[in-house]
Amino acid sequence: MASAHPHPVVPVADLDCSTSSKYSEAEIVVRNKLASLYRLIDLNGWSDGIYGHTSARVPSTDNEFVINPFGFLPHEITASSLVKVDIDGEIIDNGLTRLGINKAGYTLHSAIYSSRHDIHCIIHVHTRAGAAVSCMKCGLLPITQDALLLGEIAYHKYGGIVVAQNEKEELAQDLGEQSKILMLQNHGLVALGSTIDEAFSRLRLLVNACEFQVDALAAGLENIVMPGVDSETTVAAAKVGSNDFNWGRGELEWEAEMRKLDLQGYKTGQIYKTASFISTPSAVAESRKV
Repeated sequence: MASAHPHPVVPVADLDCSTSSKYSEAEIVVRNKLASLYRLIDLNGWSDGIYGHTSARVPSTDNEFVINPFGFLPHEITASSLVKVDIDGEIIDNGLTRLGINKAGYTLHSAIYSSRHDIHCIIHVHTRAGAAVSCMKCGLLPITQDALLLGEIAYHKYGGIVVAQNEKEELAQDLGEQSKILMLQNHGLVALGSTIDEAFSRLRLLVNACEFQVDALAAGLENIVMPGVDSETTVAAAKVGSNDFNWGRGELEWEAEMRKLDLQGYKTGQIYKTASFISTPSAVAESRKV
């Protein structure tokens, strides 16, 4: 992470399953994880003030998701401050703020959730290297292991700030049915996942791949060594390795990051599968206290 404590620590898990009847326990878990994801984006230096937007589908629904209140910085977002919105743009629950949502954020996220029912988390960031690669005619080159592990990359041509409703169909068409990475040309990056864990894992690979490409191209494209294997082979090999440990995509990585946050006092509310000092019932309860 870029820095241990760039801002005052705001506890993430400020909803209690035992006392809150407003949300289901499953939704509270998702809210905790999404707010924790904002902490990771902030601490890794991937945020863009109030302008990034990351969301998660509400469990057991097809047309509702939670997203950041427009105006909050990533380190301020907690489980209770997230805004619940439906696919049609109607705010169902403002959370603890009176703020609305980013219009462009709604357009992008609703377009993807409507067309891809396998997606349950969407992350959109404007990192420096990511925006630089989004401007390159060559796109993201398969020159590093991180880039190869991303699999299929989709691209969407820049047409201004994403607020027009007719652009939703274009976004869905450009993303397609398989890709979990969308490069918004001349703009930024979008990482998707069937879980929050997977989306974060893909984002990390994507940010790294863009940074490596920008650095490598300083030597000139003619000096780049192309890998001897393709993305499909690399992804298949990675799946074999992860299956040995019976963890989902990004799940083991996510738990490691949550342990780091909890040890720093963020109180993520993560329910751990790993056998460690923080996965005991008393430790889990302590991580949820505010």
